[in-house]
Amino acid sequence: MEEFIGAWTARHGTTRDGLLPLLHAMQEEGGYIDDAWVPAIAKALNLSRADVHGVITFYHDFRRTPPGRHVVKLCRAESCQARGGAAIEQAAAQRLGVAMGAVRADGQVALEPVYCLGLCAVGPNALVDGRPVARIDAAALERIALEVAA
Repeated sequence: MEEFIGAWTARHGTTRDGLLPLLHAMQEEGGYIDDAWVPAIAKALNLSRADVHGVITFYHDFRRTPPGRHVVKLCRAESCQARGGAAIEQAAAQRLGVAMGAVRADGQVALEPVYCLGLCAVGPNALVDGRPVARIDAAALERIALEVAA
């Protein structure tokens, strides 16, 4: 990943404001941001390791472990919760065989929280591999489970 960081900074520069774009590029390239890469990122952008670590851990979309082959994100915002989101979350964890915030042991699927997808009028909602799915109910969960099993 050090080669990737070097190539990226050669194209985009080594200023502090490059941290978020670099992290996004690294996650797109590698699927996650390994804690072992933090020193190289910090050195390349002349930041402290604490600065880099703080940004990675602050933003929910940065992964520090490899993602599942499929990623199901369930909305935990107020509107989705008012429409039964907690029950959907519990049913999804059971049906998909993975706890919220984890990757199933076989690496096939990850179940993650997301805080508002902007589809509040049609909740509860999810993102399945980046695709929005509205009005999640038992039937929708079954379709999602079949989709991520393939």
